[in-house]
Amino acid sequence: MNKYLFTDGTNEVKEVESQPELENLIAATANPDKIRVWLFSTNEWINYAAYRKLFPAISRNEKVLVHTTSEPVTSNSPIITKAGKGKQWLKKMLYTIGAAVGVFLIFNFTKVKWEKDNPVNIAAVRPANVPDMDIDSLISEIEDARGTTLDRTTRNNLRLRNGWPERIELRLNSEKEKSNVGSRYFNLDVSIDNSTGLNLDNAVVTLAVWKNKKLNVIDTIQFSNIRYDKIITRRLADAYRGDSISVSFQSIKAKAFNFCYDAAVKNNSGNYNDRWFCRE
Repeated sequence: MNKYLFTDGTNEVKEVESQPELENLIAATANPDKIRVWLFSTNEWINYAAYRKLFPAISRNEKVLVHTTSEPVTSNSPIITKAGKGKQWLKKMLYTIGAAVGVFLIFNFTKVKWEKDNPVNIAAVRPANVPDMDIDSLISEIEDARGTTLDRTTRNNLRLRNGWPERIELRLNSEKEKSNVGSRYFNLDVSIDNSTGLNLDNAVVTLAVWKNKKLNVIDTIQFSNIRYDKIITRRLADAYRGDSISVSFQSIKAKAFNFCYDAAVKNNSGNYNDRWFCRE
């Protein structure tokens, strides 16, 4: 350790234990000509000029760093050290990582996680406006009232018009997934199995999705030329979300047996014994 004695000619002699500390005292002196430095290595006092010959002045930037006066140090441009740049880069990197982690956590916690559930395979329920009927009793009443026997075709058509839910089956097949927000249905197949023995001209099917006991979605599906020897199927591209799903007939028409069904009415013909008779 290098020790020095220092005096500026006005204050008492000070003992310093390092050259940087000595430089601070020199920088704070208003009149360098009065400076005297005692070098322990030579056991003598030397003036400022002799000291500078032995120890050249340090650079301006270094003087700023060791300056200890109370006066503020000003500069037109800030001094940015490599360490400062490193800290700024580290802060930016930590901020970027933190933001990425935050986005990931938000996405993870808010993302709906779907789990596979049992597939849906349901048939349309019997419409409320198509009650069960004893067709044999109805035919007997008609024959008694007319005093004549009904021909085979008339009997058959009467049975088809009033018992069509047993002969025309509407089904829905769908894949299903569930989550904490409800269920969703996709890859839906809607099919009609016509076993009347006669072709149906057209049918309109209603698909309904329920959520919180309220009708959430309603779609209609059109079918035409529905043969009796082949099941007709329609694949739906859309996916539906809700608590439950169902299908029902909105209307059916078949000229082959004078049949016109409409879900919106109770009686198409005015005759409750043959309510779906028509001549269209």
